[in-house]
Amino acid sequence: MEYDASSIKILKGLEAVRKRPAMYIGDVGKKGFHHLLFEIVDNAVDESIAGYADEIVVTLHEDGSVEVRDNGRGIPVDIHKETGKSALEIVVTTLHAGGKFDKKSYKISGGLHGVGISVVCALSEWMEVVVKRNGKVFRQRYARGNPTTGVEVIGEAKDSGTIVRFKPDPLIFGERSFDFELVEERIKELSFLNKRVKFLLIDKRKGIEKEFSHKGGIVDFVSHLSQGYKVISENFYMDSEKNNIKVEVSFLYTDTYYEKLYSYVNNIRTEEGGTHVSGFKAALTKAINDFISSKGLLKGKRVRGEDVGEGLIAVISVLHPDPQFEGQTKTKLGNSEVKGIVESLLFSSLKEWFEIREDQARIIAKKVIANMEAREAARRVRENLRRKSVFETSLLPGKLADCSSKEVEKTELFIVEGDSAGGSAKQARDRNFQAILPLKGKILNVEKASMDKLLKSEEIRNIILAIGTDMGENFDYSKLRYGKIIIMTDADVDGSHIKTLLLTLFFRYFRPLIEKGHIFLAKPPLYKVTKGKKVFYAYSDEELEKLRKELGNIGVQRYKGLGEMNPEQLWETTMNPETRILKKVTIEDAIKADELFSILLGENVEVRREYIQKHALEVKELDI
Repeated sequence: MEYDASSIKILKGLEAVRKRPAMYIGDVGKKGFHHLLFEIVDNAVDESIAGYADEIVVTLHEDGSVEVRDNGRGIPVDIHKETGKSALEIVVTTLHAGGKFDKKSYKISGGLHGVGISVVCALSEWMEVVVKRNGKVFRQRYARGNPTTGVEVIGEAKDSGTIVRFKPDPLIFGERSFDFELVEERIKELSFLNKRVKFLLIDKRKGIEKEFSHKGGIVDFVSHLSQGYKVISENFYMDSEKNNIKVEVSFLYTDTYYEKLYSYVNNIRTEEGGTHVSGFKAALTKAINDFISSKGLLKGKRVRGEDVGEGLIAVISVLHPDPQFEGQTKTKLGNSEVKGIVESLLFSSLKEWFEIREDQARIIAKKVIANMEAREAARRVRENLRRKSVFETSLLPGKLADCSSKEVEKTELFIVEGDSAGGSAKQARDRNFQAILPLKGKILNVEKASMDKLLKSEEIRNIILAIGTDMGENFDYSKLRYGKIIIMTDADVDGSHIKTLLLTLFFRYFRPLIEKGHIFLAKPPLYKVTKGKKVFYAYSDEELEKLRKELGNIGVQRYKGLGEMNPEQLWETTMNPETRILKKVTIEDAIKADELFSILLGENVEVRREYIQKHALEVKELDI
């Protein structure tokens, strides 16, 4: 397959990227900053999918730059006939220029639109690309999207590949640095999805080097995702192809009450699913129903898609030569033909597996039937509560001290630990826009409770009614009653536990509230510091030591709980928008958050113990 200058197609020039970077990378915050790196990594992965690269090295340098090295074919450097310039310069400095439009050089690619490296170049203070190709080493340098050198020959090469090193422009992103853990999670994810590739992640700032290689592919991925859970079935795996569309599926079942399903198209995470996920669910539901019917396990009834999902941990990976995504963020696959292809391939494979492994089919069927019975029990609980007018969203819980404003975007709901702190918060608040909901003790651990048990919990019902959206499959974003939902707990072990339980509840059953930026953590002070008649507050041990040095002889009071503060102090330190510290809860990486919740609150005690022992000394502040 030829890959030279004639492979490079130019759609239009590089324009307005620096003026409107968010149009190309989503935002100029942490996510967009890291998106630059992931675009270059995706290009390297595309070389591996094409069959030319089997090692990718990512290096975080001390000067704030990052480097991605692959051993693929190397970007073409010969002269492009239409422009008279080197193909390398065209690819790096021209928007919509690349070898991925005509499908001759890349049948499958994640970097679909040719905007990757050119956008990264435009948004970098500087970039250097080194290409090893045709026995020579070529190099060109750029600054903020423009070449600063020609394409130079700087040596001889026995192998081939591309090295891209760049430093994101602080004029665009401010003084940011690469988050090792965030990069590590993406590299780990790619290593599961590309089992023939060895990834190396080197952080020269910290002296860390990690290798990621998973020859078991997505089977290993599913096993990784099931850490902390009680696994009840073996891991199913399918790798099939139809009409040039490759489909890989792996799943198992755990003894839990929610679904963990990760879907990908050409290594891109499709967070909103799409036609490949629809095909997967249709095939799985049909295969399980057919087995149940053939064995007479559930007379007169059929299980539904939601029943099949509970306890399921699955990874679906599709390689498609021409995927169509809904929306610019590539989060939902829209190709209509994919549903039928995935459904037919998977149903055929599952039917055969169920016949060979009837023991596994029975385990899965038993779990799914139990899910159906729990769903029906939850429906009966809801109906019973509604008959008693307990679960009418027009009614608010008696403990809720509501605010007077009805402008959702301006209002705040504080979920407060304990009646004592709740009482102080009710006196401290601004009644116009701040509502208070006190909690009595710890809520249920949702990792270990079915929906009908959750609905029977008064504390969880109060949260549902106060927020207004309902939860799980009944979640309705349009009924949200508050713009900010703020978890306010004591700064001690019990408070941290309650915080984690609440975050788990929101993560599992109110996830859109996290994704849309509505959930926050209040940060009460740890210490009250007095110097004469002056009062200061310290929110960490470091701040306390700083005050000691600045003020000298001081009085220090350690707050054990919110209830120790009078209303004026609580308002001043924790509730006043002008002076408080709020931490927005974000899902930077859903896989990592999922993994953390399942380890900390799941059934596997040994995995939890190992995690705590390993990380106990590192924890200063838990950030989900």
